[in-house]
Amino acid sequence: MTLTYVYADQTAVVGPLAIHAEPHAYDLCEFHSERLSAPRGWEVLRLAADPSLAGPSSDDLLALADAVREAARPAPVQEPPMHRPAEHGMRETARRGHLRALSSD
Repeated sequence: MTLTYVYADQTAVVGPLAIHAEPHAYDLCEFHSERLSAPRGWEVLRLAADPSLAGPSSDDLLALADAVREAARPAPVQEPPMHRPAEHGMRETARRGHLRALSSD
C-alpha cells in the first residue's frame, strides 16, 4: 500500500501501491499498512485495492519480456586497446584506466 498525506484536510490516505514515485508518498508493507495510525485529530482514510489490478498488467509483461531478451543477447566482443609506439623518445612508466604516465628518459 502507499501512504500519502492531505495536510489541508488533516487526513492520511492509505491506498493501493502507487505506480509512479512521488516525493511525499511512502510505500508500506501489508503489516504496517494495516497498523498505521495518524496523529491526534487526523483521520485515516483507507482505500481498497481494485482486485482486477492484482496481477501484472500487459505493460509489466512486455517490460519483463524485453528484459529477458536483452539478457539473452551475447555480450559484444571488446577489442584490446591498441598501444602506440613510444613517441619522441618517451616510454610509458604506468597506466591507470585510460591514463598513462610517460617518462622522457
